Amino acid sequence: MRRRARGLAMAVVLAVCCAGGAATAAEEEKIMRVGIIGLDTSHATAFTKLLNTTTDPQHVPGCRVVVACPQGSADIESSVRRIPEYTDTVRALGVEIVADVAAVVARCDAVLLETNDGRPHLEQALPVLRAGKRLFIDKPVAGSLADAVAIYRAAERAGLPVFSASALRFGSASQAVRGGSIGEVTGCDTHSPCSLEATHPRLFWYGIHGCEALFTVMGPGCESVVGVRSADFDAATGLWKDGRVGTFRGIRRGSSGYGGTAFGAKGTAPVGAFDGYRPLLVEIVRFFQTGTCPVAPAETLELYAFMAAAEASGDRGGAPVRIADVMAAAEAEATRRLEALGAASR
Repeated sequence: MRRRARGLAMAVVLAVCCAGGAATAAEEEKIMRVGIIGLDTSHATAFTKLLNTTTDPQHVPGCRVVVACPQGSADIESSVRRIPEYTDTVRALGVEIVADVAAVVARCDAVLLETNDGRPHLEQALPVLRAGKRLFIDKPVAGSLADAVAIYRAAERAGLPVFSASALRFGSASQAVRGGSIGEVTGCDTHSPCSLEATHPRLFWYGIHGCEALFTVMGPGCESVVGVRSADFDAATGLWKDGRVGTFRGIRRGSSGYGGTAFGAKGTAPVGAFDGYRPLLVEIVRFFQTGTCPVAPAETLELYAFMAAAEASGDRGGAPVRIADVMAAAEAEATRRLEALGAASR
């Protein structure tokens, strides 16, 4: 225990010094060591900068990134291209670069899973959960609904919370509506860019942002989804169990941006704006410190079921697809996935 404490203090001092500040003894005791898995997304560098650079006006205190492994995906061009630059960036911020997930887990108190590709997330998450470390998983939480179910099931069995969210969930306008600024929400339309990645379901790669804004405002309870798509657009319309309707429009041509409109008992309001990474990072740090997840696992899984159902509906020419049906199929596949990884009963 003393050796671990000394290691924590040294890591904090190194990180703070590299960030241009000096840590007091009290600060050293409070700061959690964070490890990053994956250095192929700009989120990894942005989060590290905001956590490690105490002089940054947007600095988020309480955690420090001390170790990272630059994992990526050879079949995604952007992943391969980004890793060298992003590795150099985080190293310059005082982060130790190691070879694998095991080395990250051994050197930190909590983990940011930042691999841009959702497909390896289940296998990357399992060692973190086995080690009893708190875990934030960046979007997409997984490369399939089945793997998302498997991750949350493994976390539940381990008795550990897992948190995943887009930064758009914590935009001030969306949070205000969720908090009751226009009374009971009766419906919502959101939009966002929606670039596609051939290795992932259509909305998982980038449409997740606008879909998460939609669920932030509407909350859980969606029963069925109709998906329509073309080369340039994806649209998903959800019917909630209380009769409310929520829609997402994914844009690949023309002006896009992030936004939407919420409809409520007391009026309408703009929602879905991107307020930067700091609001999300504040929630991540609070989650690491307290173990309290700001988004219920059931809501996150329903969000991914919504996107999976939209894809299945599009495949069927726009026929409605029930959330319960895609979840049932994912639950069965999640069991097979965990059994194949030797984690079915862990």
